[in-house]
Amino acid sequence: MFKPSMLSLAVAACCFSVSAQTETTTENDSIEKIEVTGSRLKGVDLEGAQPLVVISSDDIKKSGANSIFDLLKDVGQLRGGDGTFSTSESGATSTSTPAGQAAASLRGLGPASTLTLINGRRVAASSFAAGTQNFVDVNSIPLAAIERIEVLATGASAIYGADAVAGVINYILKKDYEGMELNASYGDSAASSDESRRNLNLVFGQQVAGGQLTVFADYLDRNAFSAQDREFTRSPLLQSSYSYLPKNTPNIYYNSVRSGNELATPGCATELVTTEFGEEICAYYPNEDDQLNSDLTSYSTGAIFQKDFGDISWNTDVFFSNTKSVALSSPAPINQLDDSEGPYADESTLDIFGPALRDELLDQLYIDPFDTVAGRELYGFAFDARFGTPRTIEVETDALRLVSALSGSVGDWGWESAVIYSESKSDQVATKGVYNRYKYHAALAGELCSNGTIASYDADNDSLSCSSGSLGAIYNPFLQNDSSNEALLALAQEMPNRKGKSTVLGWDARFNGDLMEFNDGVISSAFGLEIRKEKITDTPSDNAIARAENGYLVDVFGFGSSLSAAERTQWAAFSEFNVPLASTLDMQLAARYDHFDDFGGTFNPKIGFSYRPVEELIVRASYATSFRAPSLTQAGVKLRTTTASFDCGANQAVADLFCEGFGDERSNNVLELGNPQLQAEESDSISLGFALSLSENSTLTVDYWRFEHENLVDTNMTGVLARAIGDASLRHCGLVPEGSQGISFDEALCDVTDNAGLTIEQDGANMTEILDAWVEYDDPRFAELPLFRDHVLLLENTGQQTVSGIDLAYDHRFDTEVGTFGLSLDATHYLSFERNKAGSDEIEELIGTWRYPETVAGVRFSWSRGDFFSSISANYTDSYEDDIEGLRGRELDELDELGQLNADGTRQVSSWTTWRMNLGYDFAQTTISFNIDNLFDRDPPTAYGSSRGFDSINHDALGRSFRIALSHKF
Repeated sequence: MFKPSMLSLAVAACCFSVSAQTETTTENDSIEKIEVTGSRLKGVDLEGAQPLVVISSDDIKKSGANSIFDLLKDVGQLRGGDGTFSTSESGATSTSTPAGQAAASLRGLGPASTLTLINGRRVAASSFAAGTQNFVDVNSIPLAAIERIEVLATGASAIYGADAVAGVINYILKKDYEGMELNASYGDSAASSDESRRNLNLVFGQQVAGGQLTVFADYLDRNAFSAQDREFTRSPLLQSSYSYLPKNTPNIYYNSVRSGNELATPGCATELVTTEFGEEICAYYPNEDDQLNSDLTSYSTGAIFQKDFGDISWNTDVFFSNTKSVALSSPAPINQLDDSEGPYADESTLDIFGPALRDELLDQLYIDPFDTVAGRELYGFAFDARFGTPRTIEVETDALRLVSALSGSVGDWGWESAVIYSESKSDQVATKGVYNRYKYHAALAGELCSNGTIASYDADNDSLSCSSGSLGAIYNPFLQNDSSNEALLALAQEMPNRKGKSTVLGWDARFNGDLMEFNDGVISSAFGLEIRKEKITDTPSDNAIARAENGYLVDVFGFGSSLSAAERTQWAAFSEFNVPLASTLDMQLAARYDHFDDFGGTFNPKIGFSYRPVEELIVRASYATSFRAPSLTQAGVKLRTTTASFDCGANQAVADLFCEGFGDERSNNVLELGNPQLQAEESDSISLGFALSLSENSTLTVDYWRFEHENLVDTNMTGVLARAIGDASLRHCGLVPEGSQGISFDEALCDVTDNAGLTIEQDGANMTEILDAWVEYDDPRFAELPLFRDHVLLLENTGQQTVSGIDLAYDHRFDTEVGTFGLSLDATHYLSFERNKAGSDEIEELIGTWRYPETVAGVRFSWSRGDFFSSISANYTDSYEDDIEGLRGRELDELDELGQLNADGTRQVSSWTTWRMNLGYDFAQTTISFNIDNLFDRDPPTAYGSSRGFDSINHDALGRSFRIALSHKF
């Protein structure tokens, strides 16, 4: 039924490199048993019939990778856009990616649109979402257990169901292993700082109880990497990228200064910065506390067991992994109790500067009454500051996966049935830099007791008392390096925690066989059923949750978490056929129906053709529909404290009212709500290409692909602001009432009306006239409608995106008297990436804009002779526009002065090419290898649109690094 062609053998030789020690089956046996990612058919020649990228065991061995993410980061189908992320994006806040975790995103469509499989079956998502997108943490997959990785970057929901919108990444585990192998490696950067990585793994296999047992263990320890460890990230690129909120040495808030300007106080650790208003302030820049990569410790262990009972085979694999990581975010801003700007300090706090300087400062200030936490009235002034310690969290994640399957045959039909249980549990605790807002303000007023409780105030006697402990002194935010003062601050520290758990429990049954004879061949078929139950919970401690009864104020400053819980049951039925239309033309048909108990059903077909006019050429084409069910977090989030951006460049009406007419992006604190009425995201995908065997050792593949992705799920603050202009139900003075949605404005905005006497909360109000009235009434620093906080936004199906491109891969190997040479090239060229602007029907082209390079490519030259092997490879990332639109006017002015802007006001981030070298030698039982990444120590291209000074998604600031590895087989 299956005769290997020259093409299929060439593709296999190109993509698969499996040692004889680990693969003991005969060629004919493996042909009968093979199942290629992207199909449930077995024993059918599908080599070259679909655009499959394979990272072989030999690729893994020579890659220098310490983790799955290291292996995937240079795959062209995973580059471009901001979907794929690593621990470089980890942080302590809810807007950061979960600490120590990494995700893969095909075609830039997002990690939730890429299905992750192990041996063709699902894995539990991380219990901590990235925003509201659930994803599989690839750091939890043990590298030591992986035989190869298969990447199919085209829609595959007709085969695998939900989430395969952009495609599938399938991790194939080792099996039939005989012997023992120990691998150890050490790596570090060439810089003087310590970013070292240590990796140790073991694989052991032998016959046990009449079956084959394979056991593996893996350990990885990696140090953190800070922006302060590199000269080009140590200081800000633009002086104007300052924050008014310094750490350790506060400024006096402009509303408390008679001149109306912010005022620096003595003791600033850095040179004062001149603001756009001519003020001299103590400033803060995020690079001071930026962690470019979090530290990570991971260990994993597991086993694979296979045993035959007559005609029935039993296969079981189980693994457990544990990862620990510490992540930082910049110190939290200090606000008033209601989260508005400018907390108040008692006027006596200026006494530390001595009488002369104190009086000079007081002469410039308004001293106003303010209410304290305990209910007293004191006199003082407002200040601007953030805490001195970065927000720091520790996260520990345990992942467990168990799959047990039986397989056999009935006549000419094969069958397989399996049960699966997979879970991911994460525990997070904030260890530093997080403070209780009530205790902190009590400390500012001298109302915090020595046991950390807030004192009671007796108004009749004008006295404070503590139920236990003693009353503390006033905490002075201007006093530095004083142990007693710091002890008062320590009493306000909190350690909020967060616990999450995600589980998948499933059963499936599959059948394979020849359905009927047709056109001098046979129609091969596969049928199957699946039942799956998924559950996720994400539960923060009470002091990290926004609650309506507390005015949506989180008890701690700058640290909110999402509360979510959801579960769903899903069942599916699928079928697949390979139909020989002619001796040189096959058709692949697949269809799948999935039903979810929370939002209904969806049907997804796929049709593909493979044409072999000659033995050396295969032409392939496919069309498929795919879908992504709303994630459990999106459906079940109760109230997520986060920030949301709105783009004034997307809607001029929004810009005129909320951005002084400018087109910049703004960020605000919001509360996200899950939406059980969300529809599934849907996608149509097509691919067309060919694979050509130019010779026995030379293969060329070219594929065109296109995705139309609709009903994207997200919050849309730009859209809500636009709708609020004409919808009074979305406009609220003060906090949004419980049960309502919309935008929260400064409460005082309702003191003004339009020309018809209508307030902003009333139907028909003229927003432009209200803005004019507000400017006249309040004389604000910025002529825009004053937003308050905690806007309540519902997750919704916000828009669509269309992406297309071309993949090219070439592999050539040739033997000479001096050894075997190889040349391989992989490139992805994006033709288009169109997406509607948030809050607008306007379509924008993303290719060539920030983080969307037009072309990414890699080339590799290899040479081996005898037991020696070597290679040198280059990775190329195309140039693209800097994120200039997200900068404020003052930053654009500075860029213009530096001559960094083009005539049209844009700027390009330069293309980037880095080189990697690999050398190694195979001794009888031992292999030693040496890798150097970023061989020429190239700094990443400058990006003024990032506070880091470079694009940490597409580029890397580590610089030259090395890895030495030793492998020994026993």
